[in-house]
Amino acid sequence: MLKGPCQPGDHDFPKRQFGVTIRRFNPSWFKEFSSWLEYSIEKDAAYCLYCYLFKTSSEKQGGGESFVGEEQARSAYVTRLNASIDCVRVLLRQGLSFRGHDESEDSLNPGKFLVQLQFLVAHNEAINAVTLGNAPHNCKLTSPDVQKDIVNACAIETINVIIKDVGDSLFSILVDESRDVSMKEKMSIVLRYVDNSGYVNERFIGIEHVTSTTALSLKTAIDKVFSRYNLSMSRLRGQGYDGASNMQGKFNGLKTLILKESPCAFYIHCFAHQLQLALVAVPKKNIPITNFFRVVGDVINTVGASSKRCDLLREKQLDFIVEALEKMYLQRLLKMNLVLMIKDLMQ
Repeated sequence: MLKGPCQPGDHDFPKRQFGVTIRRFNPSWFKEFSSWLEYSIEKDAAYCLYCYLFKTSSEKQGGGESFVGEEQARSAYVTRLNASIDCVRVLLRQGLSFRGHDESEDSLNPGKFLVQLQFLVAHNEAINAVTLGNAPHNCKLTSPDVQKDIVNACAIETINVIIKDVGDSLFSILVDESRDVSMKEKMSIVLRYVDNSGYVNERFIGIEHVTSTTALSLKTAIDKVFSRYNLSMSRLRGQGYDGASNMQGKFNGLKTLILKESPCAFYIHCFAHQLQLALVAVPKKNIPITNFFRVVGDVINTVGASSKRCDLLREKQLDFIVEALEKMYLQRLLKMNLVLMIKDLMQ
């Protein structure tokens, strides 16, 4: 570090393919970026000594011009990064998508992330001066990779807050698994705990990809999550799953595997799954209810397939509501008249 950046100008820099073009490192860049650019011959890669020079460039170069320029570049970078983070936070909070089909500069609808950033730029001069068109072409901080990095950072910080809130208190887990559109088995994990204020909280902490849905595979995935967030199985006091055999099996189910390690982890059959099973079982034993659900399904399929039928159904429903309100008004009017007649008779 004391010797400054390594800049081997006579090195035979290798050529690499970038897309459809062949490119290589240009030694003239050493002159243009002499204060921070260096090249590792061993790894055949360029590096930046920015952080080091930010602290020592004033002493090494005997002046403040380079220091001021690098300070301005760093400030502009921080401004661009904060703008991208603010846009990501808004989209994540609302659960909105990021990308657009056409994200070119001439696109009228480049996606929610870029539209949000453009709106922010249009209403803030400080951000406008260093963002989008006024930013370096290789440091705009708007690429999909940058968006994903910011999203992952937000997810990590959010989970860290949840784990900190759990602290050393006892907790339970809610687990369910399902197959997504990419035909991969995913397991969702939720923590249920009581915070310091006495409120019961349920916090989603992530989705884990599992290669199979056997109890042993699910238990291994849960152990990895516990190890990642420093959660102790000894503090587990409850577990809630559906009624599948791999989840609540008496001998080799996930419930049993966890109970062997933590005997205090009381198992509860998920109430939502219990309700679903009850709703499925009742129509099978009751013909009127079976007919009711069949008619409802037919009505939905028939009406939903035509906008004209939807409008007609709304009109009929409106007439029904108006008639019901009129009858209710007449009933109230008759009751009032009856009360007045009784009062007159009593007087």
